[in-house]
Amino acid sequence: MATDLVQIAQLLNLTLDAKQHRKAEAELKILSEQPNYSLSLLTLVHDATKPTQTRLAAALAFKNFIRHNWVNEDGSHKLAANEVETIKKEIVGMMIEAPSQIQAQLGEAISTIADSDFWERWDTLTQDLVSRLSPTSFKQTNGVLEVAHSIFGRWRPLFSSNDLNREVLHVVGVFGDPFIQMLGIADQQIGANSGNEAELRGWLTTMSLLVKIFYDLSCQDLPPVIESNLQSITVLLHKYLSYTNPIFDGEEDDPTPLENLKSDICEVLQLYTNKYDDDFNPYVQKFTQDVWNVLSSVGPEKRYDILTCQALKFLTAVASVSRHAQIFSDEATLGTIVEKVIIPNVSLRESDVEMFEDEPIEFIRHDLEGSDTDSRRRASTDFLQKLLGNFEMLVTQVVFKYINHFLEQGKSDWKAKDTAVYLFLAIAAKGAVTASHGVKTVNSHINVVEFFTQHIAGDLVGGDSHPIAKVDAIKYLYNFRSQLDKAQWAAAMQPLIQNLGSDNYVVYTYAAIAVERVLYLTDDSGQHIFPRADIQPHAKELLEHLFGLVEKDASPAKLQENEFLMRCIMRVLIVLKEGAAECGINNILTHLNGITNIIKQNPSNPRFYYYHFEAMGALVRYCSSLPQVDLISRLWEPFALILTEDVSEFIPFVFQIFSLLLELNPTAQIPGDFKALLELVLTPTLWDTRGNAPPLSRFLAAIIPKAAQAIVLENKLEAVLLIFQRLLASKKTSQNAFDIIDSVVTTFPAEVLEPFFTNVVGLVFDSVQKHPSDSHKLRVARFYHLITAKPGLGADFFIKHADAVQANVFTPFYLQVIRPTTALFAKPVDRKLAVVSYTKTLCESEAFASRYAKGWGFTCTNLLDLLKNPPRVAAGLGDELLVENDVDDIGFGIGFTPLNTCKRGPTDAYPEITEIEKWVGQYVKEANAKTNGQITRFAQERLAPEAQQFFAPYLA
Repeated sequence: MATDLVQIAQLLNLTLDAKQHRKAEAELKILSEQPNYSLSLLTLVHDATKPTQTRLAAALAFKNFIRHNWVNEDGSHKLAANEVETIKKEIVGMMIEAPSQIQAQLGEAISTIADSDFWERWDTLTQDLVSRLSPTSFKQTNGVLEVAHSIFGRWRPLFSSNDLNREVLHVVGVFGDPFIQMLGIADQQIGANSGNEAELRGWLTTMSLLVKIFYDLSCQDLPPVIESNLQSITVLLHKYLSYTNPIFDGEEDDPTPLENLKSDICEVLQLYTNKYDDDFNPYVQKFTQDVWNVLSSVGPEKRYDILTCQALKFLTAVASVSRHAQIFSDEATLGTIVEKVIIPNVSLRESDVEMFEDEPIEFIRHDLEGSDTDSRRRASTDFLQKLLGNFEMLVTQVVFKYINHFLEQGKSDWKAKDTAVYLFLAIAAKGAVTASHGVKTVNSHINVVEFFTQHIAGDLVGGDSHPIAKVDAIKYLYNFRSQLDKAQWAAAMQPLIQNLGSDNYVVYTYAAIAVERVLYLTDDSGQHIFPRADIQPHAKELLEHLFGLVEKDASPAKLQENEFLMRCIMRVLIVLKEGAAECGINNILTHLNGITNIIKQNPSNPRFYYYHFEAMGALVRYCSSLPQVDLISRLWEPFALILTEDVSEFIPFVFQIFSLLLELNPTAQIPGDFKALLELVLTPTLWDTRGNAPPLSRFLAAIIPKAAQAIVLENKLEAVLLIFQRLLASKKTSQNAFDIIDSVVTTFPAEVLEPFFTNVVGLVFDSVQKHPSDSHKLRVARFYHLITAKPGLGADFFIKHADAVQANVFTPFYLQVIRPTTALFAKPVDRKLAVVSYTKTLCESEAFASRYAKGWGFTCTNLLDLLKNPPRVAAGLGDELLVENDVDDIGFGIGFTPLNTCKRGPTDAYPEITEIEKWVGQYVKEANAKTNGQITRFAQERLAPEAQQFFAPYLA
C-alpha cells in the first residue's frame, strides 16, 4: 500500500476524540490524495484483528471518500482504473462478512458506486450476488441480500425513465427466479428451525430482507416473475403475518426479527394497495383482516412500535381507495376502530412519560408535527384523518363520544385529559398541518376556539396543572395558530411568555416554539400578525430570558442542544429589526459572541448553529448603520478565531455575514482588519472545501471594490482571476465565478483589465461550450452587458479581445448567445442593464457602426423589444426576501446553507438611472447630435419601417 496503514488507523481513532478530531481529519485529507488510499481503508475495514471502532471509522471514512471521489461531474471515474476495479471486486465479499454496523456503511458506499456504475459499468454484480446465495447459511445469504437491497432500494424514490427501466429489467432477468426460489428456501428453513433460536432469528431476517427486496423489485412496475408468482407469494405473506413462536415471548424493548418481518410485509402491502390495486384487489380484504388481527394482538411495549405504525399505514392505504374504504363505513365498525386501535395508540404510555422527564429534547422532536413519522400517535392520527376525509360527520360523532368521556375523566386524571385533547386535535385538522401556519383548514362540525376556552385555556395559565397538560395547551395554540384572530392572540401572548419561565424543559421549549411561530405568522397581505410595535415592549425581557435558558449549561454539547430556543431568539431579532437597539444591542452581541466561542469547540447541532448565525445576520442587516455599536469590531474577534481554528462548519456562515457587513458599509475603503481576509480568501486551499465557494465568491466580489487600489499595487488581480478560472471550470460553481468577474469588470478601468482580458473572454467562450444551460448563458449575457455598458470599456473593448481569441468569433457569439439570452432576462435589474448596454452600443460602438451594420439593426430591434415593457427597478431591494421562506424549508446538508438574513437582493448596476425610457431618449439624442445625425441615418438604412416608427420618439 502506498500509504501507512498504522498511521491511517491511528488518525481514524483520533477522529473519534472531540479534542483532536480536526487535526486528525486534516491529516487524513492529505493522505487521501495519495494513490490507493481507498484500498487502505478497505484493508482496515476487513481486518478482523483491529478494534471494532477502528474498523467502523474506516468504513465511515471509506463511504465518505467514495461519495466525494468516485466520479466527476461528467460521470467519469476520478480514481485510477485499477483502484476502481479492485474496489468493485472486493467490496461485496467484504460487506457480506462484515458486522452489521460496518455493513450499513459499506452498503451506502455500494449504493453510491451503483448510482454511477450499475448496471452497465458493473454488469457482473447481479450474477455475482446470485452466485453467493446459500441455501444453508443465513449469514452469507443475509450479507448478499443486504448488498442487493442497498442497490435495488435506490429505485424506490426515483421517477420512471428508460435507463431506470432497463436497469430493473436487467436485475429481474438475473435475480428474479433465484429470488422466488430463495423465498421457498427461507420458508423451509424457518419451519425446520422453529425451536433453534439462533437459526430461527437468522432465517426470519432472511425472509425480512427478501420482503424488502420484493418491495424494491415492485416499486417501479410489476415484474412478470412476481406477477406470475403473486398468488404463492401472498400465501407466504399471510402465513408470516399470523406466525407466532414462544421463543420471542417476554421481550419488551427492541423489535425481534419476527416484528421486523411483519413490519416489512405491511409496508409491501401498502405499496401494492396504492400502486397495483387492480392486481391486488382480490387479496385486500383478507390482508385487512390479517393486519387487524396483528393490531389487536400487539401490546403497548416498544418492540411493537414500528410494526403498529406499518400496520396502521396499510389500513390508511386501504381507506384511501374508495372501493375498499366502505369496509370502515358503519358506526359500529368505526367505534371498534377508535376503541381498539386509535385510543390505545394515542394514549400516553409510561415510556412516553419517561422520555418527557428524562430525554425532554427527544420528546419534543418526536412530538412536533411531521418529525414523529414512525410513532404510534402519528400513524393512528393519519388513519383517523383518512377515515374522517371519507366519513366526516360520522367519524366526528363517534370520536366525540370518546372525547367527552375522557374530558370527564380528565377532571381528576391528566392522562385522560391528554387523550381527549389529542383525539380532538386529530379530528379537528383537515389536510396537512403546515410548518409555517399550522392547521389551515378545520373540521366544519367543531369549534376550535370554543373548545380551547372551555377545556384547555385553564391549563395554559393554571399553576397547578401537570406539565404535560401545559404542553398540550401550548401545542393546541401552536397547531391552531392560523385559526385565532389578532385579539385572541393578544390575550394568549402574555401567558405564553410567562410559560417561558417554567422550570420544566418541555414546557418552556414549547412556549418558545409557539412564540416563534406566532411571530413568523403573516396575514393574507404578507404583513406580520405581531409586528415590531407589538413585540417591542416584551422584547428585552424575552431575549434575556431566552439567552438565560440557552446558556444554563455552558458545555458545548448541552448549550447547543435546544435549537428551538435559538430559533425563537432569531425570530425576535428579525421582527424587531432596528428595534433591537432598544434592547441593548451590545448586550445581545455579548451573548451571541459568547455562544459562538463555546459551540465552535465542537459544533454538533447544525440547526442550532444555523439559527445562531441567522440571529447574528439579523443584527448586521438591520443594525449595522446604527451609531450605538461597531458591528465589524464586535464580530471580528470571534469570527477571526473561527477562521484561525478552521472550524469548517462555521466558515460559510462567517463569510456570508462578513459579505453583508462589507455590502452595507458605506466607505470606499476596506474597513477594520478586513485586509487580512483578502489574503486568506486568495489562498487556493480554502476553496477546496465543499460549500465554501458561494460565500467566498460573494465575499471576494464584495471586497474587490473596496480593495481595488491594494489589489492593483500588490499585483493580486491575477490571483483573483485564477480563482475565477477555477470556479468557471465546474458546472457547480460557474455561477459563483461570475459573481467574482462581474465585480472585477465593474471595479477596474480598461488599462488594468487589458493584460488579462483576452484570457478572460477565452475562458467565457469555452464555458459556453462546456455548460450550454440557460442559467449559465444568462450569466454570460449579463457579464457581456456589464462590459458594454461601462464607460471606458464598451462593445469595442469586448470585440477587440474576442478577435484576439479567434478572428470573427464575436458574430456567432453575439447572434447565438447574447441576443436570444438577453430576451430571456426576467429580473428588472438585468433588463435595465441590457437597455443601457444596447443603447451605448448603438451610440458609441465603432464596430457596430461599420463592421456589423446588420448587427446594429438587430441590436436596435432588441432594444425596442425591451422598451415595450420598460424595466422598473424597485427601491430597497432585498429586505422583503426575509419573510418569503420559512427557515425549515432549507436543507441542512454538508454543502452550502444560505442565511436568510444575509440574502443579497438583485444588484442594480445603474441606480442613478430612475426613468429608463427618458434616459434612452436623452442619450440617443445627445449621441445623434455629436455624430451629426449618424444614428438617424443608421435607423433609416438599417431598420425595418415598423422599427423605425418605434425608434422615432427616442430621436425626436
